[in-house]
Amino acid sequence: MDFPIFHLDFLGNRMLIAGIAVLHTMINHPLAVGGMLLITMMEWWGYRKADPEWDRVAKRTLFVFFLITTSIGALTGVGIWLSASLVNPTAISSLIRVFFWAWFTEWIVFVTEVCLILAYYLTWDQWKGEKKSRHVRFGFILAFASWITMAVIVAILGFMMDTGNWLTDKSLFSALLNPIYLPQLAFRTPLAMVMAGAAVWVVLSFERPGTAIREATVSFVSRWMLAWSPFLILGCFLYWKAIPPSMVAHVSTALVTQEFESWYQAVSRVMVGAVALVALFAGLGAFTPRLLPRGAMVIPILILAALLGQFERVREFIRKPYVIAGYLYANGFRKDDYPLLQRDGVLKHAAFTSIREITSENELKAGKQVFALTCTRCHTVNGINGIKAKLQNMYGDQPWSEETVASYISSSHLARTFMPPFPGSDEERKALAKYLTSLQTQDDFLEGVQTIGLGQ
Repeated sequence: MDFPIFHLDFLGNRMLIAGIAVLHTMINHPLAVGGMLLITMMEWWGYRKADPEWDRVAKRTLFVFFLITTSIGALTGVGIWLSASLVNPTAISSLIRVFFWAWFTEWIVFVTEVCLILAYYLTWDQWKGEKKSRHVRFGFILAFASWITMAVIVAILGFMMDTGNWLTDKSLFSALLNPIYLPQLAFRTPLAMVMAGAAVWVVLSFERPGTAIREATVSFVSRWMLAWSPFLILGCFLYWKAIPPSMVAHVSTALVTQEFESWYQAVSRVMVGAVALVALFAGLGAFTPRLLPRGAMVIPILILAALLGQFERVREFIRKPYVIAGYLYANGFRKDDYPLLQRDGVLKHAAFTSIREITSENELKAGKQVFALTCTRCHTVNGINGIKAKLQNMYGDQPWSEETVASYISSSHLARTFMPPFPGSDEERKALAKYLTSLQTQDDFLEGVQTIGLGQ
């Protein structure tokens, strides 16, 4: 209500955030959170064995991870802030108010992490001999800093799913220690470690087959993956049990969409099979590394990355209709503001709109602006999750009247519990119905990339 409305119709606002955020997570978890610890362990093992080949492979792996995390990883981290601020600035501003000091701490730790990884790489060859043990300790400090950045963000992600006692006491402590925080951290930490092993496999695949160092490092990393697997299973169980029942009910829709909900069991079995396949590869690598061809060593990270992307998609969806549970709806309106908005209308209180009162002359344009204000956080017109196609599927051969559409808008949150209630007045609901009905007979004028502001 206090910000202009950014609308990306061909892709969808949600997809803009999702694409950037999932890519960032796919880099951050295996290469930073898990990768730094695994590389340090490889360096320590080489130092203990006094084997320069281990040191060479560990440094080579660090170089690859260093380049990716400080370029694509850093850019997508900033991209999350930019895209989230564009798409749902109310959500970001609300989270900053709650987690101001936690986010400030995370930023300080992140800057420290970037400096540490740079120093860790540049001092690799300088700190030899007696200084090597100091360098290994330096690596463990870097690994801990990388984990801390994730630990803080996980608290915020958990808070968005279950605010715990925060709605009553409004304290940072209760927000941080929300009911989902520790279970999600117990899941993401071993996940990052297992994914780190799969990512290191990709680097090791470029080692010449049949060499002793290739077999030794593949076996070491595979055993690392197997060692973390029981903790991953336990963390998965704890996380699942911590999810509120209302969100669990949305999992099937989130996983395969409403259209293919009947496929839920089949898709679930395929995912379990994919996890088992990764475990099988890890077992082969641990005990018979020479049997692993180069191409097969890329498969585990591809499987885990796909599963992580699907997990992030499901996690984002199941908390609907809220973006912050019990506080802020996915459409960017606070739950406590609904009585006021449903009485006065959203147009009256919106900072950026050219229409304050609806008349017979401006009803269609008003409906368009109501759509922009209340629907475009999740829906497009013709793009992904496009409302025009949904209306056509819903209408079938018998188009609904404006009155029927208006009636459906008032109760859509009951039929689809992941949708928030309509926040506007009855007059705005009818104007929105007029606009939605018009989409079936004329081209829309809310296409492309638009920012809805004063005078538009």
